[in-house]
Amino acid sequence: MFWWQEDVGQGVRVAFTDRGAGNLALHTGDDAGAVRTRRRALEGAMGVPAGSLLFLDQVHGTAVADADDPALPPVPTADAAVSADGAPLAVMVADCVPVVLVGRGQHGPVTAVAHAGRRGLLDGVLERTVEQLRDRGADALAAWIGPSICGGCYEVPAAMQEESVRRIPAVAATTTWGTPSLDLPAGARDRLAALGVTVAGPAGASCTRENERLSSHRRDPGSGRIAGLVWRTAPADPAQGAA
Repeated sequence: MFWWQEDVGQGVRVAFTDRGAGNLALHTGDDAGAVRTRRRALEGAMGVPAGSLLFLDQVHGTAVADADDPALPPVPTADAAVSADGAPLAVMVADCVPVVLVGRGQHGPVTAVAHAGRRGLLDGVLERTVEQLRDRGADALAAWIGPSICGGCYEVPAAMQEESVRRIPAVAATTTWGTPSLDLPAGARDRLAALGVTVAGPAGASCTRENERLSSHRRDPGSGRIAGLVWRTAPADPAQGAA
């Protein structure tokens, strides 16, 4: 179910699922009841209350949902989410870059997830997410970049590569067969470093197109979506947050 998971401190856990968790998306033509059953099983494995894990209606934009807003729709249209109250957060991908972030707040950890596809990465979804974390008083920000398509596999037209490289030079790449491509994980690492965010892992992140344990729209459009996750495993410690 989990491709990788780790206790990252402050009573917070970060994880990325693999296809063992099944398709977690409602927009891929899968049976909605089966998807909801898988989501409940995932919540059980995480140890969070049923129905508490926030999923997003992702549109390759830069909007950041406030997961602590009581008026938030059950499935907000956004490509990132932030919580200072410990809401469990999910971001779905099948080649795009899932980014999970954790910061130290005045009253405990502040957490976030972001969906950094090509368009969102270029348009500033990571910048918007980090801005929202800092607006909530978070510092000492760390990020975990999960499985996504690698630069050796993400072939794009030359004009698209040129446009992208003008905005984020670090995404320039070439496929293993010698055509123009983009390295979205490298672009995400570049943007996070420029924002003063420590990229903490996981080590050896895998290419979704190459690894059949992972969902890849390019390899198999029917493989569904995996997820990046962040949740609290213990109540916030105000003394730790103020350290």
